[in-house]
Amino acid sequence: MAEISLHRPYPASAVESWDFETDVAIIGFGATGACAAIEAADAGAKVMLFERNSGSGGASGLSGGEIYIGGSGGTDAQRAAGFEDTTADFTAYLKLAGGPCVDEAKCELYGREAVNHYAWLKAQGVPYRGNYLPGKHIEPTDDSTLIWSGSEAAAPFCDQAKPAPRGHVIQHMGWGGGRPLVDVLEASARAKGVEVITDARALALIQDREQIVGLVVRIDNQPRFVKAAKGVVLATGGFVFNQAMRRKHCPDTFKLNDPIGDKDDGSGIELGIGAGGEAIHMDQFFTTCPWTMPESHAYGVFVNTKGQRFINEDCYHGRVSRCAVDQPDGKVYLLLDNAHFVQPMDFARMRIAGTGETWDEVEAELEMPAGTLSATMAVYNEHARAGRDPLFDKRPPILVALDQGPFIALELDFHDSYFSFFTLGGLKTSTDGEVLDRSGSPIAGLFAAGRCTSGLPAWGHGYSSGMSLADCTFFGRQAGRKASSQFS
Repeated sequence: MAEISLHRPYPASAVESWDFETDVAIIGFGATGACAAIEAADAGAKVMLFERNSGSGGASGLSGGEIYIGGSGGTDAQRAAGFEDTTADFTAYLKLAGGPCVDEAKCELYGREAVNHYAWLKAQGVPYRGNYLPGKHIEPTDDSTLIWSGSEAAAPFCDQAKPAPRGHVIQHMGWGGGRPLVDVLEASARAKGVEVITDARALALIQDREQIVGLVVRIDNQPRFVKAAKGVVLATGGFVFNQAMRRKHCPDTFKLNDPIGDKDDGSGIELGIGAGGEAIHMDQFFTTCPWTMPESHAYGVFVNTKGQRFINEDCYHGRVSRCAVDQPDGKVYLLLDNAHFVQPMDFARMRIAGTGETWDEVEAELEMPAGTLSATMAVYNEHARAGRDPLFDKRPPILVALDQGPFIALELDFHDSYFSFFTLGGLKTSTDGEVLDRSGSPIAGLFAAGRCTSGLPAWGHGYSSGMSLADCTFFGRQAGRKASSQFS
C-alpha cells in the first residue's frame, strides 16, 4: 500500500476500492464548508462533507457572527441608518485593508457582489434585525445589526474611501453569534441533501495523473477512500495550533498566548502544498486586546516603553493591537485620565502600571527617562485641544485632551494580557476558489476557501471585524460552485 500522507497525494491506482463516491467532497464543516456545500448542491452536484469533530462549527462557530458587507449603494441596514456606501468606496477600503498583501481581484469581485451575498445569506435563513448601533464596539451585546467594525473613519483610510459602518451581525442576543450563524447554514445544507460525515479526519488527497479525484479520511481509526468525481474543497481553517508551522512562517505569534480557532492545525494548507499549491503571506496574523472595553478607553493614548506614540488610536482596535505587538520590550501602555478611566474587564488581564497627579509622575512611576512620556502628552494635549493630531492624524470625536487628573497608565503585556490571535496566510486561490500552483495555474480538481487560503483579510495591520466571515462565506460559495461545474 502506498503511503498515506498530508504532504503528497495518494495515487488513485493504489486504491483497491472506494468506500464513498460523490461529485464534490468538502473537508471542514464551518461556515466555509457549509456555504461551499450549499452552492454545490444547488448546482445539482452530489455533495459529501467530512468533519473531523462530532459536529459543525470550526472557527466560524467561535466567532461573533459578524460579516463585512457594503457597496452597491448600501445594504438595507446601512441605508436605513442614513449611510450610502458606493461600490467604489467599499472596494477601495477592502484594498487598503489588504495592504501589501492585497488580492485586488478578490476585492473587486466581493466589492461588486457583497450586497447580493447579503441577500443570499438571508435566503438561507440568516436573520438580521436591521438597526444601527453607533459607537465603538467589539461585538454588540444586544441583537443589533450594523456596527463600525474597522478603521473606515480613521486615517489614512477615511481620506481615500468614504467611511461607512459595514459590520453586519446576525440577530442574536449577546456575544457569540457565530454559533447560530453556522447552525442556520448547516440546516440549509442538510435540507439540500448534503451528506455529512462527522468524526472523519482528512489524511490525504487522492490524485490521478494531474487531477485530484478524491481523499482519504480516517473513520473509526480506519482509512476510508472517497471518490470525488468533480473535485475536493478544502475548508479546514488556518494553522494557529500548529506550532511548527507558526515557528517556520509566523514566529511573531510566539509573543502572544491566546490563540483562537478550532483544530486549526494547518492540515488543509499542507494538503494543498503537497498537491502542488502555493502558500502565500504565511507571516501574517491578526491579534487584538479588548482595550476598548469599556468604550471610554477608546479615547486613550498608546505609548511604547520609550514613552512614544505609535498609532492613531481612533482606528480599529485590532489595528492598534497589531501595531502594538511591533513595539519593543514586550509591552505597551494605554494612558487615560480620570474622565475616561473605568476598571478594565478582568479577562483582558490589563493592570494599572502607573498613576500620578501629573504625567511627569506617571512617567516616573513607569521608570521612563524624564521628559519622554510627559513631553509626548504635552504635545498631544496641546494639539488635541485645537482638534488636531499632526503626528498621527487622530480625528475628533475620539481626539480629546487627557488633562483631567489623576492620570493612569494601563499595561498591556503581550505575553500576559489577553491578546487573542489567529493566522491569515494560506493557499493562493483564484476568485473561483481554485487552488493555484506556483505558476498561477489551477490544480485540477482542488479548491479551497476560508482561513486555509489567503483571502480578503490578508494583512494583520489592516484587518476589520467581519472580514473573515465575509471571505469564508462568499469564497466558500465560489469554490463550491466552481467545483460542481468541473468536467460536466
